Amino acid sequence: MSATAPRAGGAPHTEDGVPAPGQFGGIPRGPEAAAPSLVVHALRDAILAAAVAALLFIPLVGLRTDVAPNGGLLLRTRWADVAILVGITFLGRLGVSLWRAVRPARAPSARRTAALARIGLFVAPVLLALAVLLPFLPGVGRYHLDLGILVLTYVMLGWGLNIVVGLAGLLDLGYVAFYGIGAYAYALLSQHFGLSFWICLPLAGIMAAFWGVLLGFPVLRLRGDYLAIVTLGFGEIIRLVLINWTSLTGGPNGISGIARPSFFGYPFTAGGGPGSFADLFGLEPSPSHRVIFLYYLILVLALLTNWVTLRLRRQPLGRAWEALREDEIACRALGINVTNTKLTAFAIGAMFGGFAGAFFATRQAFISPESFTFIESAIILAIVVLGGLGSQLGVALAALVMIGGFEAFRDFAEWRMLIFGAAMVLIMVWKPRGLVSSRTPSVALGKRRAIAAEHVGQGAG
Repeated sequence: MSATAPRAGGAPHTEDGVPAPGQFGGIPRGPEAAAPSLVVHALRDAILAAAVAALLFIPLVGLRTDVAPNGGLLLRTRWADVAILVGITFLGRLGVSLWRAVRPARAPSARRTAALARIGLFVAPVLLALAVLLPFLPGVGRYHLDLGILVLTYVMLGWGLNIVVGLAGLLDLGYVAFYGIGAYAYALLSQHFGLSFWICLPLAGIMAAFWGVLLGFPVLRLRGDYLAIVTLGFGEIIRLVLINWTSLTGGPNGISGIARPSFFGYPFTAGGGPGSFADLFGLEPSPSHRVIFLYYLILVLALLTNWVTLRLRRQPLGRAWEALREDEIACRALGINVTNTKLTAFAIGAMFGGFAGAFFATRQAFISPESFTFIESAIILAIVVLGGLGSQLGVALAALVMIGGFEAFRDFAEWRMLIFGAAMVLIMVWKPRGLVSSRTPSVALGKRRAIAAEHVGQGAG
C-alpha cells in the first residue's frame, strides 16, 4: 500500500492507518517561518546581555558613596564607567555569538586528545621542578614564598575536593567546613594537651574524616541541587558553631598563640641558640628558615594528596567512585555498595581538607571563623571546575591561575575583581569542561589511551 493510498471513504491515509496531515480536521502544514538571520539573532542576544549588565553595573559601579569633608556621606555617580562596561559587554557578547555561529563544528578528535595528554606529561614535571627549586631561584623573596605557600594550600584543597566532586561526582558546597575542623582540631589539641604538630596533624585529619562520614549519612539519597544545598547548610552550621561556642573556640575572637611546627623537635628561633634548627645545621639564624620549611611542608602534603588520589583511582574503590559519577543506577545494578562508596569519598576528601586546615593553623598561628566562610568553598569548587573535574594537573593549573593571578592584579584595586570575573567567564566559554578536559582511563586493556571529556560524565551528584 502506498503512503497515501485511498481507503474506503476516499481519505488518504499513511501506512500505519493514521490519516494524512490535513485530513479530517488536521491542521494543514503551511510554509515554515523563516528563521531570523544570523546577525539579527546575535544582536538580540547582545542587547539582552547589555541590559542585564546595565542592571548590575548601575548600582554596583554607577553609584558610590564617599565621605564628605563635613563627615557625612556624599553620593557620587560614575555613568561614564557604566557606559564603558555595558558597551564592552555588548561587543563581547556580539562577538561570541557570531563566533559560535560561524565556527565549524569540531568533533572530538582522538589525535588532539592524545596530543594534549603528551603535553600534560611534559608540563607536570616542569611545574614540579619549579615548585621544588622555587626558594633557591634568583629574585625569589619572602613575598614569593608566602604566595607559593598560599597557592599550594589551595592546590591541596582542590585535590581533596576533586575526590568528592571530580571522581565521585558529588557536588559539595561545604568543603570549607572540613578545612575549619582541621584547623580548630590542631589548635585545640596543641593548646590544651601540648601535642606537637606531627602528632596533631594526623589527628586533625582523622577528626575531619569523622565529620565527613557524619555528613555523608544524611545525603546518601540526595543528588544534584539537593545535595549541594545540604552540604552548603553543613558548612554554615560549622561556621555558626565556631562563632557561638565561645568557651571552646573563642567565638569571633578566634584562637591565637598556636604552636609553630618544628623540624622534628628542633625549633626555628630568630636568635639561634643550642638545640635550634640553625644550630643543628650550622647555619646563620634567619627568619626565612621557617618560611622555607613551611613551603616545603605544604609541598610535601600536596604531593602526598596527589599520590594517594592517583593510587586510589586505580584501585577498586577509585573505579567505584567513577562508576558512581557516570551512573548511580548502573552502579547499583553492578552490585557496588553505593553507601560505602559515597561515605569513603566524603571521608577521604574531608581528611585532606583537615590536613590543609592544620597546616593553615600552624602557619598563621591564629584562626577565627572569618577564615572559613562560604566564599572559601566557592573558590575551591571554582578551582576544581575550571581545572577540569577529575584532572589533577588541571586543578593545579587552575589554583595557580586563580590564586597567583589574583595577586598579580592587586595594584588594580577595585577593578581586579572585575578583571578576575571576566577571565573566569572567558575560560569557561573557551574551555567549558575545564583547562584540562581530557581523561586517562583508570583501567585499560592493552595500550592506555587518553579519552576526550565529551565521553565522560561530569557527575551531578
